[in-house]
Amino acid sequence: MHSQERGDVLAHVSGNLRRFRLAAGLSQVALAEASGISRRMIVALEGGDANISLSSLDKLAAAMGVGFVDLVRDPARTPSAEINEVTWRGAGPESAAVLLGSAPAATEAQMWLWSLGPGERYEAEPDPAGWHEMVFVTEGTLRLELSGIAKDYPAGDFAVYATDRAYAYANPGEATVRFVRNVIA
Repeated sequence: MHSQERGDVLAHVSGNLRRFRLAAGLSQVALAEASGISRRMIVALEGGDANISLSSLDKLAAAMGVGFVDLVRDPARTPSAEINEVTWRGAGPESAAVLLGSAPAATEAQMWLWSLGPGERYEAEPDPAGWHEMVFVTEGTLRLELSGIAKDYPAGDFAVYATDRAYAYANPGEATVRFVRNVIA
């Protein structure tokens, strides 16, 4: 999560992380060892003082036996498929990712609404084998880079791909790009 504001999902992550870690009977050290995320990062996250990548949140969730959505969901809201939380912000105010909802899948399925301002870029870390994404561009032209190979997708176009490799979203244009992203595990 880049340039994350406390009013967004990071506010929920700190409390949820601590609650799930304690429920799993894990110390911060044990969670660090199980997830591959440093203890220092876990301490900072629980204190609400750190930003973390989305894939690192996935690793923490898996180490505690919960889903990514469990970590980012507002615990005060009634459980439902709707989440509607900002989980990433770019450098510009028009760049954001909103996790709209989640549905059960082999592990889980997530629906996101993304926007990238002109010149903005999001680099993702590879997911575990078996994860896939589907993106549908609603506005502008999205540049999708898979294993270093870039391809542009204009509004109305879509892509389906495995995410167990390096990938990135970029906006090489002059206008904001908007796209729906589905993540399936």
